[in-house]
Amino acid sequence: MTAAQQDWLSAARTAVEIEAAALSRAAGRLNGELIRAVDLILAHPGKVVLTGIGKSGHIARKIVATLCSTGTASVFLHPAEAAHGDLGIYTPGDPTVLISKNGTSSELLALVPMLREFHSPLIGILGSVTSPLASQLDVLLDASVEREADPHNLAPTASAVTALALGHALAIALMSARHFTPEEFGRFHPGGQLGRNLRLHVRQAMHSGEEMAGVAPGASLKDVIIEMTRRPLGGACVVAPDGTLAGFITDGDLRRALTNHDDIRGLRAEDAMTRHPVTIGPEASLGEALELMEQRPSQISVLPVVDEAGHALGLIRIHDIYLGSR
Repeated sequence: MTAAQQDWLSAARTAVEIEAAALSRAAGRLNGELIRAVDLILAHPGKVVLTGIGKSGHIARKIVATLCSTGTASVFLHPAEAAHGDLGIYTPGDPTVLISKNGTSSELLALVPMLREFHSPLIGILGSVTSPLASQLDVLLDASVEREADPHNLAPTASAVTALALGHALAIALMSARHFTPEEFGRFHPGGQLGRNLRLHVRQAMHSGEEMAGVAPGASLKDVIIEMTRRPLGGACVVAPDGTLAGFITDGDLRRALTNHDDIRGLRAEDAMTRHPVTIGPEASLGEALELMEQRPSQISVLPVVDEAGHALGLIRIHDIYLGSR
């Protein structure tokens, strides 16, 4: 690494450290004002409006997305367009969150009297608590920073991150106040991998019946290989005569058996299987199945599915969980 490249890396690390310190100070400043903001929003049955200009507008849009996905209906209002018809989004009493680094934006200052006509409680996420805008708000969340993260203290970096974090803090506090559940989160995210993990159950994605490789404990290893070749899902359920899962054989188990034995002709399924495999129930969410597969020292890619009595119902692969991979 050249000296110049070391300088680049040092500047990048310093930027992250400055932003992290700004967030830590912002967390320490959270107080009753946040509670007041939550109370104002909870007291109104309608939506929350967020507004900001420039970089603060981008932050406002992101906070809108977070609020909407966590149970608080929200919309973004461009302050420069407000007086040209966009105030029509308001119903009386809709709270407004105004985001600004300096609190001197002419667009936001001009917006305040118009919002008062709609009886909108005004919540500010501001980088200056002594600014002209700060004095006109009902609730103020302090987003001030000691400096920006760039070497010249110019680009809105630490200030933008801090404003976003305070918006997230407000959203999370509202989640807590509403007792927002993972099931509700999944309902707001029906598309994409996250929604799939929360919304769908193992039974909806697993392989069962003729799709599943299944063998008896006494099946020869050759028969096991033939069965897994016909149904190449990465594993085979070893099923006892009463239908319960006696064990599970993966492709890895077969390789180990072939490696450890010069002659496999006498080996049976029960000789190569894992007798107490990790299993999942059919009513578990795909997210729970994914966690079982990944949150372990050695990740696994396929799980046998069993009912409460231990009967083998099928299997599910990690590929069946990820969207569009099946």
